Amino acid sequence: QVQLVESGGGSVEDGGSLRLSCEWTTRTSSSYCLGWFRQAPGKEREGVAAVDFDGSISYENSVRGRFTISRDNAKNTLYLQMNSLKPEDTGIYYCAAHAHWGCSLATGPYDYWGQGTQVTVSS
Repeated sequence: QVQLVESGGGSVEDGGSLRLSCEWTTRTSSSYCLGWFRQAPGKEREGVAAVDFDGSISYENSVRGRFTISRDNAKNTLYLQMNSLKPEDTGIYYCAAHAHWGCSLATGPYDYWGQGTQVTVSS
């Protein structure tokens, strides 16, 4: 069982930056894949970035070069640094975790989800 709590959302103008954080708590010693997902109004939830316990990283094409995912296992915290934000980045951002093999941007394998934090980018 993993509990996830996101923070750091807000409203910025086009071209601005935000850093999201996600603290996780668990009673197990499992190695987790951690991911950031977002959901815009009227759209399906999509994967943004993921980082495995060994440090391997995946990004969705539209955010590559603008967003940076990182994890601090000593602090049990996942981060998403978002630069050069665009209005199309607006949505609710969720962090998620799973302990299965692989670490992709597909939502299916993720068993644990935070409640989400709103990111709004205005033009």
